[in-house]
Amino acid sequence: MDLSNEIVQDHAACSLDASYVLTWEEIANLAADPGKPAETLMNVVALIARRFGTDVCSAYLLEPDRANLVLAATLGLRHECVGKLRMAVNEGLVGLVAEQVRPVAVEQVRNHPRFKYFSEAGEDAYQSFLGVPLIDRGVLQGVLVIQTVEARVFPENEIRLLTEAAKRVAPVVSEARTLDRFIAPAQERLWALARNLWWSWDHDSAGLFHDLDPLRWSQLNHSPVSLLNEYPLDKLEARATELALHSRINYAYRRLREYQDAERTWGARHAGVLRPRPVAYFSAEFGVHESLPVYSGGLGVLAGDHIKSASDLGIPLVGVGLFYGQGYFRQRLDRDGWQREEYLETDVNQLPMEAAIGKNGRPVVVQVDTRHGSIRAKVWRVKVGRCDLLLLDSDVEGNTPEDRHMTSRLYGGDGRVRVHQELLLGVGGLRALKALGITPGVLHLNEGHSGFAVLEAIRQRMEEEGIGFEKAVPRVAREVVFTTHTPVPAGHDRFDADLVEEHLGPMREALGLSKQAFMALGRENPESDERFCMTVLGLRHSRRANAVSSLHGEVSRAMWTGLYPGKQEDAVPIGHITNGVHVPSWLAPQMFRLYDRHLGTGWHLRSSEAKIWDGIDNVDDGELWETHFNLKSRMIEFVRRRAVKQAARREEPRGVLQQLERVLSPDALTIGFARRFATYKRANLLLADIEKIASMVNDPKRPVQFVFAGKAHPLDEPGKRVLQQIAQLMRDPQFSDKFVFVEDYDINVGRHFVQGVDVWLNNPRRPLEASGTSGQKVVLNGGLNLSVLDGWWAEAYDGMNGFAIGNGRTHSDMNVHDTRDGEDLLRVLREEVIPLYYQRDRDGLPRGWIQRMKRTIRTLGWRFNADRMVMDYTLKCYVPAAGGTSSDLRPKL
Repeated sequence: MDLSNEIVQDHAACSLDASYVLTWEEIANLAADPGKPAETLMNVVALIARRFGTDVCSAYLLEPDRANLVLAATLGLRHECVGKLRMAVNEGLVGLVAEQVRPVAVEQVRNHPRFKYFSEAGEDAYQSFLGVPLIDRGVLQGVLVIQTVEARVFPENEIRLLTEAAKRVAPVVSEARTLDRFIAPAQERLWALARNLWWSWDHDSAGLFHDLDPLRWSQLNHSPVSLLNEYPLDKLEARATELALHSRINYAYRRLREYQDAERTWGARHAGVLRPRPVAYFSAEFGVHESLPVYSGGLGVLAGDHIKSASDLGIPLVGVGLFYGQGYFRQRLDRDGWQREEYLETDVNQLPMEAAIGKNGRPVVVQVDTRHGSIRAKVWRVKVGRCDLLLLDSDVEGNTPEDRHMTSRLYGGDGRVRVHQELLLGVGGLRALKALGITPGVLHLNEGHSGFAVLEAIRQRMEEEGIGFEKAVPRVAREVVFTTHTPVPAGHDRFDADLVEEHLGPMREALGLSKQAFMALGRENPESDERFCMTVLGLRHSRRANAVSSLHGEVSRAMWTGLYPGKQEDAVPIGHITNGVHVPSWLAPQMFRLYDRHLGTGWHLRSSEAKIWDGIDNVDDGELWETHFNLKSRMIEFVRRRAVKQAARREEPRGVLQQLERVLSPDALTIGFARRFATYKRANLLLADIEKIASMVNDPKRPVQFVFAGKAHPLDEPGKRVLQQIAQLMRDPQFSDKFVFVEDYDINVGRHFVQGVDVWLNNPRRPLEASGTSGQKVVLNGGLNLSVLDGWWAEAYDGMNGFAIGNGRTHSDMNVHDTRDGEDLLRVLREEVIPLYYQRDRDGLPRGWIQRMKRTIRTLGWRFNADRMVMDYTLKCYVPAAGGTSSDLRPKL
């Protein structure tokens, strides 16, 4: 085609059906939600590609400097390039359209002198090109492009129709550019992103902060607030210009706004009753991201995943927790492998928190009365996507020194400190909500730590409605959801009567109860002299209670049968909602991109639907294996860096450092174990027969290697000894290059492990693992589980989606139980895991292993994710508790 000739706009010559042209009505429908140009553009390009029967349709926006174009929306090119692919107006065929402000059609792009190859866009397969300018009110806004795999001559009528479509699209593009240009400068937009933890599960946004300064990003524990605090405006602007980040910043900021403003969410459809009266989700810890250190392990990470999925689904939910000024301890091992604890003060100025402002326009400060005086606490607000997380902090003037330090450490101190913290969490947390004008329709208590919230809720109901305790209790209980996580009696908080009276005496009097009646609220046998149990309080005062896996439900019903006299064990009103993990938080970006290509754009928005995951079977074995191998290599490099850093801190000899620089091999079967070092989790189970495990790891043809991480509670001496036993293997010549222990287990360490290991090892003493979610994170990234049939794995394992230790049977003699499981662990490794991993075809691919990877992703990815979990809580707990069900017919008794 001769591009030098002007293309005559003769609609009479059009031979195609008029339906090819986008109508004004269609554009209006696509742009029904104002202020969402990115979403609208994606809808537009998808519709144009379908209408014109092309493989690609893309929209490029002219940047404010009018010298560069940025990819704003595409169907066909790599989605991750949106907001990132940038070109000058004098570059490529897209630039030619903008430069000449007229259509450009090319049958074979590589033959054109202005062709420029952008490798990151994935354009290799496309031959033809047709681009038309996007003009609104006489001003160029961008370029609209269609492409096809086959070489194609675009007739003049198609060019005219695309030009007509561009006229209708141009106002949308203009809106997008206006928002980009005038809402905020780059620095303000980066700060807006940094102050909302949504960036922590949005790979594009996190990538912005990483690219600003990769080294400092790592050194600052991936904290964008800390990073931006080091960048004055001029330095930030220079760096953004140097790296061409402006368009990416605009894109990320626009997507955050669209995310926050979205109204057509799953929650809007299914949980509208919660909008005026949201869920108040109480938890002693929240593991949202490693840069906010107010978590210790599984319970906190679950709470973090819960609030993130609630945000994604649009469930009105407010998290309530405590701010720990020193967080959980930092772990360091000495040369003997013994755990040492360090506590470091957290600088609140380096965290994405702000003071919560009450209805009176002033920072919220709550007060809780005890027999020895009042405890005061300020309230921090953290934005987690669409949800708020409120953290109470007792380090305020007016408190005694003891009370000021009360919230300094998570799970630190004695029973006195613990009852202080739990009083503030439950009673203070509910008062903080009231001060903010939030009236929750549901109280969700994540474990018994926050049980005192029900007492404050009863007190408030008595005061507001002018009723007595007996009438207030059932009215509050129907709005309470209680989740228990602990399958052993010793794991539930219990307090002496004197301690309870000292701290809750004023609450008892406000409720009008005697000491005996008050203590009975937390006793299995109300007439006994038992200590006050927080779990009993929660179970007694909640209409809906659940365990966190099917097996844990059975254990919990058996454990608490005494609370329900006259009921058979199976009739105890404790159900289960199995835990899940937040997919975007734990899925590696490389796997995310692979899923984008094969599961379809936007798959993660419907990750709880089983059919979405069927596409994994269409992934080429080599592509899946290569992606996993790259993640594994990345994990090994991370482990090496951390191991060298640990050894250098201990002033190990240079030879040790050099050895650690080369420790582990990407070619060897790599097994990961990372969790709390409690003795029942049996981290040392595989060491029962040291000679057998030594022969496995040192087999030159089929080697096995292990990476470990985890903390023992500071007061758990047996757990510390197990940890030491594992750590000392790094000094044993038989295991020194096959066993690595990574110190200071946190979300960052866990993320690297679950994304890179071949096998995840989990061998607790059944049935003591309530659920366990680390193995679910491995599933998403293609790793396989090797686990005892306990917790979630007991209901997940189908014989072909991983490996099982034992057959689910236990023994009354703990030593027999452990010995049997240890033998079976080694047997499964020797007879199943290792042979399958090393069985390769002529291409070097372990086809049988890869098929098991695909099966585990397909069968488990949709079931064990947090979206499914939060949907279950919403439909089965939250909406009924808030009185939002449309029908509830019950049989007559």
